[in-house]
Amino acid sequence: MRILLFTGKGGVGKTTVAAATATLAAKRCLKTLVVSTDTAHSLADALGVRPSEVPVEAAPGLYLQQVDTQRSLERHWGELQKYARNVFSELGLDEITSEEITVLPGAEEIIALLELREQARTGRWDVIVVDCAPTAETLRLLALPEALDWHVNRLLPIGRRVLKAVSPVIRHVAKVTVPEGEVISAGERLHQGLLEIRELLTGDDASVRLVLTPEAVVVAEARRTLTSLSLYGYRVDAVIANRVFPAEGADEWRRAWVEAQAKHLTEVHESFAPLPVLTVPYLPAEPVGPAALAEVAEELYGTTDPFARPSVEPPMRITADELSLALPLADRDDVDLARKGDELIVTAAPYRRVIALPSSLARRTISSAALRDGRLRVRFEAGGAK
Repeated sequence: MRILLFTGKGGVGKTTVAAATATLAAKRCLKTLVVSTDTAHSLADALGVRPSEVPVEAAPGLYLQQVDTQRSLERHWGELQKYARNVFSELGLDEITSEEITVLPGAEEIIALLELREQARTGRWDVIVVDCAPTAETLRLLALPEALDWHVNRLLPIGRRVLKAVSPVIRHVAKVTVPEGEVISAGERLHQGLLEIRELLTGDDASVRLVLTPEAVVVAEARRTLTSLSLYGYRVDAVIANRVFPAEGADEWRRAWVEAQAKHLTEVHESFAPLPVLTVPYLPAEPVGPAALAEVAEELYGTTDPFARPSVEPPMRITADELSLALPLADRDDVDLARKGDELIVTAAPYRRVIALPSSLARRTISSAALRDGRLRVRFEAGGAK
């Protein structure tokens, strides 16, 4: 099963590109599901069909799913939400206010990923296409499973013991309900689900495609996004330049745009090499519906196979004496490395990843670390950990 994620700065046309790619997959007789982690839910509009909370056929072999957040919220972490509502009610908040407060920030995006996991488990699909939220939300979302794993592994075992010891005191003094075992178990199930999502999206059959338009601000953000996705372990296998003005027949006004875009496209090819840079021309009309989207995909991919397993190596590699992590386009001044026990803390600009070292390296000291040719290499030698 092939999984393709599309992300980019808001407004660059990633939904159109994702829908077009899904349409092409179905046209090539691959049973395809297209879903969205973007709360705007524009996919149904692009495909010209009514949204549905269960996969609905938008074209032969192509299915669209728009997640029902409320129902999925109750299914995936109903115990957590119910407990939180009860606590707020005990503190004197009315039912409606308690309900609103317990809708967690980012819940819709997280639930969409949990639904993606459920669909992947069915074995029903040859291709799953994911229309991700704009870049910043996507990066926070993709970093969540590993970050939550770090906290849960440390806090939940302690939390169970502490709650058992102090719950009578809390009930007596604070006059609020203490979470029972099923509530903590719900949190553990959510944690495990997010870990499975990470394994799915960083696996050998998954990759991210960056969508941009040839504009200075957009290209700059796409460069940072490539670095950040690699930091978190996600493969990027292509860059898609959308809304490119054709050079032929340009009048004076369009000629200025053609020249400006050509300059930015040159930068894109140079910056993102060796990744392929695919282009979509600026179309005379908005592509809506499977037929129009299929034409966009044919123009975009040509004779290539966009559904082949990605040839890009995983960003992180671990050998007997080295951990290396791809950080393409990273500025050396923005990269920082720290060691804390059996963990490496890697920072690239505003993003940070905590990497749990395997036992073979956790027992050894760091002998050297350097960022060269877009890859951070950390070498270890025998000895006690520092």
